[in-house]
Amino acid sequence: MNQVLFTLCVGALVSSIYAYSTYKAQPELARGVGNGNYNYSAVIHASLLFYEAQRSGKLPADKRIPWRGDSMLDDGKTVGKDLTGGYFDAGDLVKFGFPMAATMTILSWGLVDYEDAYQKAGELENMRNAIKWGTDYFLKCHTSDNEFYGQVGNGNEDHAVWGRPEDWPKTGKVRPAYKVTTAKGGTDLLGETSAALAAASIAFAKSDPTYSATLLTHAKSLYTFADKHRSTYTAEITDAANFYKSWSGFGDELAWAATWLLRATNDSQYKAEVDKHFNEFGKQLMGKSTQFGWDDKTAGVQVLLAEVTGDQKYKTLAQTFCDWVVNTAPKTPKGMVYLDQWGTLRHAGNVAFVCLQAAKVGVNPDAYRKFGEKQIGYILGDTGRSFVVGVGVNPPAHPHHRASSCPDEPKVCDYSAMSNPGPNPHVLTGAMVGGPDQNDAYVDKRDDYVHNEVAMDYNAGFQGALAALLHLQTI
Repeated sequence: MNQVLFTLCVGALVSSIYAYSTYKAQPELARGVGNGNYNYSAVIHASLLFYEAQRSGKLPADKRIPWRGDSMLDDGKTVGKDLTGGYFDAGDLVKFGFPMAATMTILSWGLVDYEDAYQKAGELENMRNAIKWGTDYFLKCHTSDNEFYGQVGNGNEDHAVWGRPEDWPKTGKVRPAYKVTTAKGGTDLLGETSAALAAASIAFAKSDPTYSATLLTHAKSLYTFADKHRSTYTAEITDAANFYKSWSGFGDELAWAATWLLRATNDSQYKAEVDKHFNEFGKQLMGKSTQFGWDDKTAGVQVLLAEVTGDQKYKTLAQTFCDWVVNTAPKTPKGMVYLDQWGTLRHAGNVAFVCLQAAKVGVNPDAYRKFGEKQIGYILGDTGRSFVVGVGVNPPAHPHHRASSCPDEPKVCDYSAMSNPGPNPHVLTGAMVGGPDQNDAYVDKRDDYVHNEVAMDYNAGFQGALAALLHLQTI
């Protein structure tokens, strides 16, 4: 065995021992296989650890991920701004603002409706910190009423490098920062960020009213910017088009933001804004989507409006979507709802959460709750294996993720770490991988980024569904 291989093995062994000791100290993550009896509190704990592993910027002294350090401290330097902080998107190191904002909105929705679940899990403060890590970054990015930085890092340059985020400055490059302005606008990005800040303002209303008010002020400003200067954000941030193009357009984000502002303020002005968008984008907003996620918010708008207004027409729209998901949408032989080949479990977790929210307002509660529990059970191990790193039986050990794939030694980390056949030296606890194909086939292989990459938005609906299910256990 050569010295490099020996060092790699020792590093992996040390990391595994640490991860095992941490895992054993946690509550039981899965009880049995195939019976659906899971400790949702412990899985929420694990999911929040994943979000901490995705943090960019100056990390706090009480960080819980020992193999992560300060990173990307020059972000924004090229434009004379402090754009440090926020989250890395997936297995890469770009800060894509659109999916990051969608993630914060969905996480905030779960906290607003199920704070009792986070309290029961002992994760309330950690959950608030997870959201605030994102919203603090958005406040930095909103540099004026009509200027917002929606991306830091170039996607192609980033994907050409495999290594630790802490080592990026050693490449000698300061990452570019991209913004939207009145020159072209960026309605989808701005609308989603407005929704995220409005939702978070509700989450912080009692615990930190001053911060809540700041979030709401920025949410209103971003909404005005989004509605007045209409364009898809990739018209100005062209690099994002290769990674997070908004295929659904921006009508759903305008309605989504207006709905969250209505919930945050109870101001009839925003009900009028919702009605305006339904009149303009009625074909889309009154229709049935085929998924819910970072791109298409239509189903979320329908369910949230049913919750906020109690109006039967929105409940009917929510029922149309969830009845299709539960009864008609394609399923794998073992029961996973199959909506797209990329990030299959992300879609399953998202629609599980949305339909649990529909159940919350009285729409087919028994059927939708059973569906949500089944999808989460599939993710956690009902088929005989878990798809969440560090959780349950036979979890993934080779997620497509730069930071966790880099050993402590040798110090240099490059694409040889990506192709290493062994497990990731650091356990990316709580990360849900993309998932199996339409036939339930899955290979735990790092270079299969379609099925084995992880991402911020992958865990969002999944974690919201966990909180909803834990809430149901307490009532």
